[in-house]
Amino acid sequence: MTITSFGPANRIARSAETHPLTWRLRDDGEPVWLAEYESKNGYAAARKALAQMSADDIVQSVKDSGLKGRGGAGFPTGVKWGLMPKDESMNIRYLLCNADEMEPNTWKDRMLMEQQPHLLVEGMLISARALKAYRGYIFLRGEYTTAAKNLNRAIDEAKAAGLLGKNILGSGFDFELFVHTGAGRYICGEETALINSLEGRRANPRSKPPFPAAVGVWGKPTCVNNVETLCNVPAIVANGNDWYKSLAREGSEDHGTKLMGFSGKVKNPGLWELPFGVTARELFEDYAGGMRDGFKLKCWQPGGAGTGFLLPEHLDAQMYAGGIAKVGTRMGTGLAMAVDDSINMVSLLRNMEEFFARESCGWCTPCRDGLPWSVKMLRALENGQGRAEDIETLLGLVNFLGPGRTFCAHAPGAVEPLGSAIKYFRSEFEAGVAPESAATLRPDLAKPIVVGA
Repeated sequence: MTITSFGPANRIARSAETHPLTWRLRDDGEPVWLAEYESKNGYAAARKALAQMSADDIVQSVKDSGLKGRGGAGFPTGVKWGLMPKDESMNIRYLLCNADEMEPNTWKDRMLMEQQPHLLVEGMLISARALKAYRGYIFLRGEYTTAAKNLNRAIDEAKAAGLLGKNILGSGFDFELFVHTGAGRYICGEETALINSLEGRRANPRSKPPFPAAVGVWGKPTCVNNVETLCNVPAIVANGNDWYKSLAREGSEDHGTKLMGFSGKVKNPGLWELPFGVTARELFEDYAGGMRDGFKLKCWQPGGAGTGFLLPEHLDAQMYAGGIAKVGTRMGTGLAMAVDDSINMVSLLRNMEEFFARESCGWCTPCRDGLPWSVKMLRALENGQGRAEDIETLLGLVNFLGPGRTFCAHAPGAVEPLGSAIKYFRSEFEAGVAPESAATLRPDLAKPIVVGA
């Protein structure tokens, strides 16, 4: 896996002015520990926040910067922080970092936690000050064992330096931070399921309202933010809102930079920090190097397995939420996947839907029963045993499991790629209909195949 900021066409060095998330990274990929982190201006933003800014000042600064959640939903971070109660008597509050990165094709948070653990610690310290939270938890995907080790070491270093614990830097602010490893459930990426799991309960999403800002972990006000989101906070506090907004490309409605990547049979699969508004074509051709020799791009997903498929002609879309929405899907995590021309879309979707069906918490009927049903039909089509009505039934499921029709966003994300695949590659699904059922779908499919005709 490549972790770099520029591909072959643009070898400009990373700098603090242009790459707030990655400029401190070491070329050898080793973690940046406390001494090196502080030598690279680490914890300067935390010192500024604790000594010169009130909690409300920090919230307003993040709100004015336009920072949005980087986990996939894209909700404005400052607005979310502003939902926390103003009542000073509610002095037990929690900050939770969602590090349960289980979206297929996504590994951006892993890089930050493994190589720059102190950036996350500093981001959480400043955020906790803004939220008046006295305790924080990093809810970490259990398989990320290196990240767990590095984060725990960074926390120990910060404690020893007086950057965590009681009366931090003489400010009178107390903040404790812990790493909590999960048991490996995709649904824990949903913030209320994460809260249930942290409490030792079954990882089911909760009914909202009440929202976590009012009733969260152990019934107390709670804010949940993604790893990459929190890692943006120190640079915003240190450099200001105007600078942060200036990082994005013209035309982008989102501000700052984003960790973006490309996987699949591309020449240079990897991860790069790029400004919002860069085109998908630049990401694909200039950074990922295009397809490997002998392969052709068939379609691509812009941000994880839960986003819809797009065609090569959509590569000129700008990589920000509104830019990707214009071509019919979501930005998601910003880590794209290239699908080459050797892949059968029915097989690919069967594989995806098996994952989503397995990861359903089982709480609501449409998701619990609908996703396995889609797998059965896709498996039949994959084996040439489908029925003529299966494709329309699958499209019905896409509608029935769409946004607002299930308890959480798991099922809508699961069926979005299915709907787009049928839209763009319907003939591949039709090819899986058994000959005896094909006459009702398309007359030519019912004709026997004559070799050499």
